Amino acid sequence: MFRDRIDAAQRLAARLQHRPMERPVVLAIPRGGVPVGAVLARALHADLDVILARKLRHPIHTEYAVGAVGEDAEVIWNQEALDHSGVSLEDMKEEYRHQMREIRRRRELFRQGRPPVDLAGRTVILTDDGMATGSTALAGLHVIRAQQPKEIILALPVAAPERLPLVRAQCDECICLLAPEDFQAVAQFYADFSEVSDDDVQKILLDFKKPAGPSQLKA
Repeated sequence: MFRDRIDAAQRLAARLQHRPMERPVVLAIPRGGVPVGAVLARALHADLDVILARKLRHPIHTEYAVGAVGEDAEVIWNQEALDHSGVSLEDMKEEYRHQMREIRRRRELFRQGRPPVDLAGRTVILTDDGMATGSTALAGLHVIRAQQPKEIILALPVAAPERLPLVRAQCDECICLLAPEDFQAVAQFYADFSEVSDDDVQKILLDFKKPAGPSQLKA
């Protein structure tokens, strides 16, 4: 169990702190990954940015992801989920358009006209507060790989164990603190899994540009 996202991030940072890296940059998946990413980036003296990827949800069972799309507009399908979902690619067109609109909204809200951080030749750490299906992580990894980083590290507090082989195949290193067999949802491994709002993300990204204080480095 983690106390909260800060606790999870500090434990991840301890695993990465002494690893050699080339001009590291932390990319966090909004919204829940951003508090984790900010702690990691401060601990690793890295840049911080968001990576914009969204789940493609089943038209009826909206908690069920059948794929994901990144800000490059490329779709990564969870073929197993798609095969068992009873939906066709035609059924997913409106969901795709909806999630691309949300990506554009978040790009404007979180970056406010700034270009994404340049990733070429750098160590990129992709993070979130946890991973269930792995769809968003895979879409994010696809976006990152196209920008020719030196290496990609996926850093996760907790993940569904059966999904880890899929993401490990798409990055250079995967650090996952917990991969319990009884995994049902990311939230079950946090004492405090409070919702992270758009305003919270904006504040974290703004505060990151300021010098770190003790409250930002300690739980």
